Amino acid sequence: MIAFVSGPVAALAPDSAVVEVGGVGMAVQCTPNTLSGLRVGRQARLATSLVVREDSLTLYGFADDDERQIFELLQTASGVGPRLAQAMLAVHSPDALRRAVATGDEKALTAVPGIGKKGAQRLLLELKDRLGEPTGPVRASGGAASAAAGWRDQLHAALVGLGYATREAEDAVVAVTPQAEATDSPPQVSQLLRAALQTLNRAR
Repeated sequence: MIAFVSGPVAALAPDSAVVEVGGVGMAVQCTPNTLSGLRVGRQARLATSLVVREDSLTLYGFADDDERQIFELLQTASGVGPRLAQAMLAVHSPDALRRAVATGDEKALTAVPGIGKKGAQRLLLELKDRLGEPTGPVRASGGAASAAAGWRDQLHAALVGLGYATREAEDAVVAVTPQAEATDSPPQVSQLLRAALQTLNRAR
């Protein structure tokens, strides 16, 4: 198993990074939150999980070991593959997922693309006692404003990490804000990042 990769970041894309390790570029699938902390040319260390399939080898990268552990534990539930596990981590932090499972928060799980009501109920049942207790402070409910600020910060950081100027990133965030606020569900940063990139490409 490849436990981690460490080296300069050679390239960034909306859903992956290339880290140079011993002269070899390792393509690593990452969530927008993890990508937002990376910069081309700078050193990075990503905890990784190698997913082996009959026709592919895919390396998934995480900001820390805790995120990787949750990624692997999520896949012990039936019907959860690496892509859905990564989608869950794109929407929620490891602690938020622990809290959702511990409190039976069905709504938090249905905020993840690909998880419906029945799927959320099954996951809550199967993952109970597997993820452990939340380790961070409990946040007060009703933090819609902080959630909104969260996606804006993540999206802005991801765009700057991809090489766009601060002003360009700010304009792109403004451009996709109507899309982000169109539903009551938490905005999906990965989807907003794709929309922002399309906006930036049209502007150039």
